[in-house]
Amino acid sequence: MPFSIKDVAAKAGCSTATVSRVLSGKGYISEDARAKVEAAVEALGYRPNRVARSLRAKSSRVIGLILSDIRNPFFSEISRAVENVAFRHGYSVLICNTDEDPKKEENYMELMAEEKVAGILLSPTRAGFKNVGKYKKHSPPMVLFDRKIPDSGIDSVVIDNFEAAFKLASALLDGGYRNIAGIFGARSYTAAERLKGFQAAFEKHPDRLVGIYQANAFEAEGERLIGEILSKHSTVDAVLCSSALLATGAYKALRQRGILIPQEMGFVCFDDPSWASFVDPPVTVIRQPASTIGQTVAELLLKRINEPDRPVSEICLLGELVERASTRKA
Repeated sequence: MPFSIKDVAAKAGCSTATVSRVLSGKGYISEDARAKVEAAVEALGYRPNRVARSLRAKSSRVIGLILSDIRNPFFSEISRAVENVAFRHGYSVLICNTDEDPKKEENYMELMAEEKVAGILLSPTRAGFKNVGKYKKHSPPMVLFDRKIPDSGIDSVVIDNFEAAFKLASALLDGGYRNIAGIFGARSYTAAERLKGFQAAFEKHPDRLVGIYQANAFEAEGERLIGEILSKHSTVDAVLCSSALLATGAYKALRQRGILIPQEMGFVCFDDPSWASFVDPPVTVIRQPASTIGQTVAELLLKRINEPDRPVSEICLLGELVERASTRKA
């Protein structure tokens, strides 16, 4: 027999109103009371009747999380952090993946409206930027992450992609590399900002930039573009990749060709994929605070749900340059 909210209150030694506030995430609750309620919920295996509660509230206790590429470890880490925050506040998370496809994005936004989710966390496609007005008008509270839309009136959490790419390119320049190429994603605001930062690093060294290549941010594309770069630029001696998946393919292609890093080719990338720290040599990266981003966007969305008229927040976090041996030219 399923337990009720009264059973949880009895086990926690508090009122049903206190249990309700803990589960809804609304109203002040002492840490001691919250801990007792959460322990009671876990001990009893209590599950609220979400259907009935959604009908009463005209929205659910579900948050929609729409990612641009779930295969990217960066987004996986964000998802985990979002789910942790949501669970603590009595919400579940519905995760959808767009693969940077604006049609899929539109379909998932419609799904979120139909499911009456309490709020949406969105990493928008580049084409989806044009639909932001429609999304905002017809959707529940929304927060953007990894990408922002200036002057949209929508909360957002990003890193300073321009500055991060500038630092990453500068690590190659300072390492003594003379002919540097960049590989960037083709369809996102994030990739565009990183490309601008990359180009800015060469303003005083224009002769050291040999090429910029763009493609969908998939591993196979990184592998393919290395072949193209090497065929067109025999003197290239360093590569920057703007995402973990592009970097994985690019690094694999370089190793398959027997190209020595860092002696013959400098190599840097965004996202600090798991392999970057244990390959030989380890790779210089920009480490994004993915967990912090996920926690921040989830908390920001809950604030927006509870305070619809609060001022818009645009939060910009910093990526960390982690210098390793792949930029130390012998």
